[in-house]
Amino acid sequence: MSPDDGSNVSDVEVEDIEYRHSGDLRLLARLYRPSGTGPFPGIVSVHGGRWVSQSRLTNQAIDLTLARAGILVMAIDFRMPPDVRYPESISDINFAIRWLKQNAPRLGSAPGLIGGLGTSSGGHQIVLAAMKPNDPRYSSLERQFTDHTAAVGFVVACWPVLDPLARYKMAVLKNMKVHIESHDAYWSGEQSMDEGSPQGLLDRNEPVAMPPLLLIQGTGDEVVPAEMTERFATTYERRGGSAILKTFAEQPHTFITNDPEKQASQSALSDIISFIKHQAGALRDTLP
Repeated sequence: MSPDDGSNVSDVEVEDIEYRHSGDLRLLARLYRPSGTGPFPGIVSVHGGRWVSQSRLTNQAIDLTLARAGILVMAIDFRMPPDVRYPESISDINFAIRWLKQNAPRLGSAPGLIGGLGTSSGGHQIVLAAMKPNDPRYSSLERQFTDHTAAVGFVVACWPVLDPLARYKMAVLKNMKVHIESHDAYWSGEQSMDEGSPQGLLDRNEPVAMPPLLLIQGTGDEVVPAEMTERFATTYERRGGSAILKTFAEQPHTFITNDPEKQASQSALSDIISFIKHQAGALRDTLP
């Protein structure tokens, strides 16, 4: 392997930075920077928490493992209820992608090697941001990064909520009180759940970007049914995209972050690293 593959990288520099400052708003990100020779692939990492909780530290078990494998990670905080509702968090993610592209050269990456990763509701948000990088609802924040759009080269989504409306109806049927309250806090109603649904975008044949996609899903997940993720993968492929679905028998929601050392988690992390490096290898061939 060449040095550009990020082989044999073990040391990681971890730094909290302020990636957005507007008025009283200050949004932080944690950067995980591999040591060694780049340019490394880079990702914006978006945490879960039913759209309403948790932070840039939620996915640390994933983020740090990826950085040790030679992947630059920008794990972000973003606005959440009760301060804002959909689509403001998608605007923050769109902004973060453009920020990382702008700063990629000094961080050991390149604008053409940037992708995204998200877990649970963060999986929903990164996929939506990737499919609609130029949507004015999502790209309206400060435009100082005019050299770059929020288009990404690849996406990893772990146990993602890719059909928010279907999940909401499931939560109501099963009386999942915390999830119902979270949906109601983030979304303004069923119409907005459908509008911001990656599955809905595909079903309506809306024009979308379709970067290569890796989906990680446990078959024992009672929060996001495996059938929901499988349906999205099938529809994505039918629309002409590339979607790799990796399922893990009997694994529950958030299985990697809950227990990163168990065999299924280690296997999933290996799949994520291999996918990102494969995609980055193809993207490197197109760099100027």
